[in-house]
Amino acid sequence: MLPNTGKLAGCTVFITGASRGIGKAIALKAAKDGANIVIAAKTTHAHPKLPGTIFTAAEEIEAAGGKALPCAVDVRDEQQISNAVEKAVERFGGIDILVNNASAISLTNTLETPTKRVDLMMNVNTRGTYLTSKACIPYLKKSKIAHILNLSPPLNLNPMWFKQHCAIHTAAMDMLGGSGIESQCRKVDIIADAAYSIFKKPKSFTGNFIIDENILREEGIKNFDIYAIKPGHPLLPDFFLDEHPDTITKKVESRDVPELKEEKPQPPPKQRSGAVEETFRIVKDSLSDDVVKATQAVYQFELSGEDGGTWFLDLKSKGGNVGYGEPSNQADVVMSMSTDDFVKMFSGKLKPTMAFMSGKLKIKGNMALAIKLEKLMNQMNARL
Repeated sequence: MLPNTGKLAGCTVFITGASRGIGKAIALKAAKDGANIVIAAKTTHAHPKLPGTIFTAAEEIEAAGGKALPCAVDVRDEQQISNAVEKAVERFGGIDILVNNASAISLTNTLETPTKRVDLMMNVNTRGTYLTSKACIPYLKKSKIAHILNLSPPLNLNPMWFKQHCAIHTAAMDMLGGSGIESQCRKVDIIADAAYSIFKKPKSFTGNFIIDENILREEGIKNFDIYAIKPGHPLLPDFFLDEHPDTITKKVESRDVPELKEEKPQPPPKQRSGAVEETFRIVKDSLSDDVVKATQAVYQFELSGEDGGTWFLDLKSKGGNVGYGEPSNQADVVMSMSTDDFVKMFSGKLKPTMAFMSGKLKIKGNMALAIKLEKLMNQMNARL
């Protein structure tokens, strides 16, 4: 973990959405220095499914060594933001750091995203960030350490992320769902430490896009297992980070899995059916109890084209299983795509996230388990 230096003692940090999760983790990290924390969040009464309120968060912040000011704030409401900023200035004398953490999510494509949900995301993620920043900037200008930290998924400008979807995505895994998903995630502490690292930097450190792990490596952190909820357990890749090409094993190709080429259909279609069948055979050979235990999902593939059909990958049953037809247990995820793209996906030539975002792959079911499949493919390839 990144050690506290006390540099934030007496500084005032205004954090939206700080009643739980990443926002609260950042608050607690700063509180250990003796910082003043403004908890600007909506939850004033206990939620049946979500832990924490602005008042419980305030108690934890005070216990950690900071001073807390809980303010009921919906970032869609400009007046509530203004009131909270005024209270903060009145109580602490100014504002030194703003953390725009509050957000809304809908992991759906354009046609499946209700307009009401789009309005919510735009009002919280974009308008709310703008309004809060606007209200705080006059006071930040007076600070010697002023920073505005906007939290978001990694900002990836690869054009494929802009092609098919207008909905805004984040890595809020609890909202994505899926039992046991937390064991493949890191603690919020890694974001808190990364934020603290930024807060320590001079005002001239501005206009940067920061990945948590990268900035912590610069701080000298080498053992990132300390941030894992389950140390040693395989981690899910971030949905919005491209992997470097040299990290993807191409061993499947060395098994001479036939590459499908665009050509006129010729009976019998042995090459195409052979490619799909051989791919599933290689997948089956790479299965293990550890893979099943780490995944706990049943995938069904609806492959289109003359060699298409229904196949399954069962990673719930002991030892795992693959086969043609529908699985014996209900599928958690149904993926629809062409046989050509299917073979490319399992041979490492096409990333599942890219296939999904470009429209080549359609997904129904548990999106969190669908995201697991990409990491699983890389692990399988590495074992072949």
